[in-house]
Amino acid sequence: MKYIVAVLVAAWLSLPSVSRATEINLAGMTCDQYENKLMNPPPDAAPAPGDDAVNVVMWLFGFAVAKSGSHAMYGNALQQFGNALDSACKAHPADTLLDSVGEVKLVQTNPMDLGTLECTVFETRHADMAQSDPQSATTIMMWLYGFSVGKAGGHILRADVLPEFAAALAKQCAAHPEDSLYAAIGAMKIPKPRT
Repeated sequence: MKYIVAVLVAAWLSLPSVSRATEINLAGMTCDQYENKLMNPPPDAAPAPGDDAVNVVMWLFGFAVAKSGSHAMYGNALQQFGNALDSACKAHPADTLLDSVGEVKLVQTNPMDLGTLECTVFETRHADMAQSDPQSATTIMMWLYGFSVGKAGGHILRADVLPEFAAALAKQCAAHPEDSLYAAIGAMKIPKPRT
């Protein structure tokens, strides 16, 4: 898991910070808005800690994997996904982000199958990572949050829900430690965004 985190985070550390986005509605945001307001915000936009381009792309990557029907995290595919989404959006700026995410072909290398990873193993590793590398722990949780929203048929990212999502996943894993991470995500109730 550390290898996957290192590859995913290292691939995107050079991305700019994203302005605090209360809500990203993939069906309502155009590719032009994604490219010019979210990924490359105006210089006068104040960046907010914890809500950055790495986490947004990780969320979108998890969402795309779920929508594809897969249940594996692909450790070597984040950069390819981000670049392919960027190219799709630049080619079709009027398309919605939801449509463009669905068009990206996923590279399925170095898979970590969520169906074979036990909840207790994940939670133990995640707790250790949260202590040693909180930024990477948050990034992985964003991928899982995006995956869960995609699996549930949603299309809205609310970064402020991440702590509740992480707590709900930990609670589900504590109640059913023998379940796979995939089963836990499928069984849990996704926290609703704060209004």
